[in-house]
Amino acid sequence: MGGINLDDPLDAVRGIPPRFVTKLAGMGIATVRDLLWHFPTRYEDFSQVSTIADLIPNQEATVVARIVKIGSRRTWHRGLFLVEAVLADDSGEIRAVWFNQPYIRNVLQPGRLANFAGKVAVSKKEGEPYLSNPTYELVSEHQEHADTTHTARIVPIYPETRGLTSKGFRYLIQPLLRAIPPLPEFLPPETLRASGLPEVNDALRTVHFPDTLDEAIAAKRRFAFEDLFLLQLVNALERTRRGTQRAPRIPPDIAGVKRTLSGLPFTLTASQKRALWEILQDLGRPAPMNRFLQGDVGSGKTIVAAVAALEAARAGFQATFMTPTEILARQHYRTLCATFHAFGGGVALLTAHEARVWYGHGLETEGKKTALIRDIAAGKIAIVIGTHALIEKAVSFGRLALVVVDEQHRFGVSQRAALAAKGASTPHFLSMSATPIPRTLSLTLFGDLDLSLITELPKDRKPIVTRVVTPTERTATYAFIRGEIARGRQAFVICPRIEPTTNDEQWFGRLTIPSGAERLTMKMWQTLEVKSVKAEYEKLSKHIFPDLRVAMLHGKLRPKEKERVMSAFANAPASAGTTAGRSADKRTDVLVATSVVEVGVDVPNATMMMIEGAERFGLAQLYQFRGRVGRGAHQSYCFLFTDSTSEATKRRLRYVVEAKNGFELAEHDLKLRGPGQFLGVSQTGMPDLAMKALQYPDLVSAAREAAFNTIQKDPTLARHRVLREWLAVFRKTVHWE
Repeated sequence: MGGINLDDPLDAVRGIPPRFVTKLAGMGIATVRDLLWHFPTRYEDFSQVSTIADLIPNQEATVVARIVKIGSRRTWHRGLFLVEAVLADDSGEIRAVWFNQPYIRNVLQPGRLANFAGKVAVSKKEGEPYLSNPTYELVSEHQEHADTTHTARIVPIYPETRGLTSKGFRYLIQPLLRAIPPLPEFLPPETLRASGLPEVNDALRTVHFPDTLDEAIAAKRRFAFEDLFLLQLVNALERTRRGTQRAPRIPPDIAGVKRTLSGLPFTLTASQKRALWEILQDLGRPAPMNRFLQGDVGSGKTIVAAVAALEAARAGFQATFMTPTEILARQHYRTLCATFHAFGGGVALLTAHEARVWYGHGLETEGKKTALIRDIAAGKIAIVIGTHALIEKAVSFGRLALVVVDEQHRFGVSQRAALAAKGASTPHFLSMSATPIPRTLSLTLFGDLDLSLITELPKDRKPIVTRVVTPTERTATYAFIRGEIARGRQAFVICPRIEPTTNDEQWFGRLTIPSGAERLTMKMWQTLEVKSVKAEYEKLSKHIFPDLRVAMLHGKLRPKEKERVMSAFANAPASAGTTAGRSADKRTDVLVATSVVEVGVDVPNATMMMIEGAERFGLAQLYQFRGRVGRGAHQSYCFLFTDSTSEATKRRLRYVVEAKNGFELAEHDLKLRGPGQFLGVSQTGMPDLAMKALQYPDLVSAAREAAFNTIQKDPTLARHRVLREWLAVFRKTVHWE
């Protein structure tokens, strides 16, 4: 293996079998660098070498033993292929058992000496100790334990694939570590000294084959730090680059802002005022703003961004909002039109299916996209709200000064950049998110952005009463919901999927349910294991609430139909005491939907959120759903329906009931599910980086400080050649598309 470089493809490395190259490629491992940076997820401590007589049940250990006899057979009840061996040393004998590994019979021959490492199990029938599926390693009579790879040491356990186990990874990685030349250290000397972490060659050796667990921990911290450091370097370089750009300068019109705020039907919270002032200050500077506005569901981020957009428009510039869904785009459009009803500069909605403009004082037009796009390019429309349609090639802005991206983690960097490039000059950039992201993670994922937090809800908001509903409590809960609807309120119902499963369809086909929730039995509820929108809609509209108006909303509906459904649900509330489902206004009482309502839908009269199969959603997502209610003056409720009897599920759902804010809940959710699922990020490498930030929160600030200090002293990294090379590799490995 002489002369190996990190960037060599694995199929060019002698000693790596072609079958392994193929399997590694399926895991995204193509080069020597990829394989050496495929780190263990955990370690097994087989460093304790014991005699057979000293083995302790349920503890891990290594024994050096000779094979007395070995044989194989199939179990009679399950047909498993069983290899059994009798092992002996000077202190006694013990049985070893391997399941479905027939090749072992040919590898381990009677009389051979080997290390056997694993956990000591106890037979249920005889009560005798034995080794279950032990790792083995043939050794010579005079071999030192330090020379072993799979036993008698701290043993690395890797992410595996079918046909390539941790033992296979150890077999491949150990000779590579011996063959590669010493790597140049790329961390600046002062950074390495300040961190107290091992240098790269020591860390690379000990992360794979440590002598102690402390060595492994130190190596893992080193590699976590370097990734976070490289990411923060990208952030620091981006800040430096933006500092050389020029954006339209919009000095804050304090008197105008006060007039705008005084005309609102509510008073901004202290957090909203602080965030707005930070944004207005940024707009008044010649360098482009790049700010991240984060706040809980219902905390009022949209109005803060809207006031900023209005200020840009009044200064003669354009502002645009990009949202991930058409429903949210329409929501923002209506909010701005209603809030700034006298503004005559033009507020437009542009999606794949709609093109409309509000000119103030009740004047609204709906026309062709081509005409609207032409007016936007000419600078005739002051504020434009839309979806991905905004980044279509045909769309451009005449005087774009402010870009607002809502639920920004749902867009890739390239998409956000494409929108920012629509103007003739660099615009100010404001990102928003209601997803509660802990500060540590924000600094990691969005470290190039300035952070503004809205930490409080409007003063008139009542806490949402949250309850976990078991099958035995369904009847009473439905009765309560019916009572609230009779008082003029409305309810959301959220389901995990759109289409029924085969079991759902069979259930509805063979079971006749009498009308009225009070007559539904426990057995019936337990039969239906998985909820879906269509099945739930059928159940609620025909059997639970047949006298109420129940509608269905999901992503497969056509945009016009979605709009019709949401309009019916968001209609003016009925008077208390009327039969809500048959009121003159034709308002929908119950909306059954998928997670399409997670973002943006705002119906103040909706006071009840029913979540079916609550255990199937992440905690942060449940928190988002809950935030769809509690928008008005009435008491609101969130019901977490679950048929699960798992204690783990019960504990998870209690977090939602007891959580004081979204950030507290997010911390727990991130640890349970990981950032990939939590954020829905598709950016290559970002979930891994986010997990490192969560595992080593102390390293985030240290890496950030070190990176910004490095750029401050050497803005182009001219004096850090090796660091530039590693940064280039990092940019290719971790991208934000």
